[in-house]
Amino acid sequence: MKVAQINLFQTRVPLKKPFKTALRTVTEAEAIVVKVTTDDGIVGWGEAPPTHVITGDSLASIRYSIEAVIKPGLIGMSLLERDILFGKLQSCIVGNTNAKAAVDMALHDCIAQYSGIPLFQLLGGARQTLETDYTVSVNEPTEMAEDAAAYVKEGFRTLKVKVGKDNIDTDIKRLQAIRKTVGKDVVLRLDANQGWESKTAVRAISRMEEIGLDIELVEQPVQAADLRGLQYVTQHVQTPIMADESLFSPQDACTLLEMRAVDLLNIKLMKAGGLQPSLDIARIARTYGVECMVGCMIESRIGISAAAHLAASQLHITRVDFDAPLMLQKDIVTGGVQYEGSKLILNDTPGLGITAVDAPAEMGT
Repeated sequence: MKVAQINLFQTRVPLKKPFKTALRTVTEAEAIVVKVTTDDGIVGWGEAPPTHVITGDSLASIRYSIEAVIKPGLIGMSLLERDILFGKLQSCIVGNTNAKAAVDMALHDCIAQYSGIPLFQLLGGARQTLETDYTVSVNEPTEMAEDAAAYVKEGFRTLKVKVGKDNIDTDIKRLQAIRKTVGKDVVLRLDANQGWESKTAVRAISRMEEIGLDIELVEQPVQAADLRGLQYVTQHVQTPIMADESLFSPQDACTLLEMRAVDLLNIKLMKAGGLQPSLDIARIARTYGVECMVGCMIESRIGISAAAHLAASQLHITRVDFDAPLMLQKDIVTGGVQYEGSKLILNDTPGLGITAVDAPAEMGT
């Protein structure tokens, strides 16, 4: 079984509501969709959204990386020689992790279909259902509390609240409004998206602990490159701290865990460059006894299906953040992972289970 074709499509779907964080505001989900076809007719799907402020990848760079570098390097390669195939994918171009991730998930889709089993079983097979949180975007306290109440009414028991865009007092007011509205039984986790510096983060989180906001964890409180600052925060608060933008590669995972800079890791396919390096990160974390979350960018059910199969494959991946498809006005995917409220169900279909994608005409090469 060899790589015969790699075709690209560009998609654009409006969001139901603007998605606001300390880093950016997103109003529509754009992506390059990848279709890999093998010489025996198996079709695999992948997706890469542009994430300029996180990975640096744009729609143009994703397309060029795949068409000009990755595609010529992989055409004709055997998908059964997996170590060679994925080694080539990762080494043929530096960076460009979104482009690599899209191709990587399409290749894994093909391999699992060839094997006749769902991808999560091929990778480890720990479970078949997952439960996601839902993200509350940064807005005024009243609006955030109303959004939180609506998500809880829809069945979500865990909310991921964006903070770090303004001052501490404003963030505290937002969280107090949310906690008062949803009650004490809803789990709140925070994501600062690098919005604080280390001492500010300690001051903010300590205040939250003092007033009893009962925060499950805080994600990426400081700048991605500030590993000492991340370590400082972890050492000076009781609330668990999780790395996101500081974690791209397996090498990053080793550094963070050796430093004891964080308590948890958030793995994202777009940062890591696909399922293969993401699985490496997860296995490194397991050796340190550290639990992981698998998260996402603003993606359709193509990317989320791949991420969900990763999360479902490993027992020590204990949390997922897969709400992005629920934010879109339109679903472009037939098949793949299915939602039942906050639950994600992975069916027994081989591969990712995607049977069709509603994408525009193929992009010219």
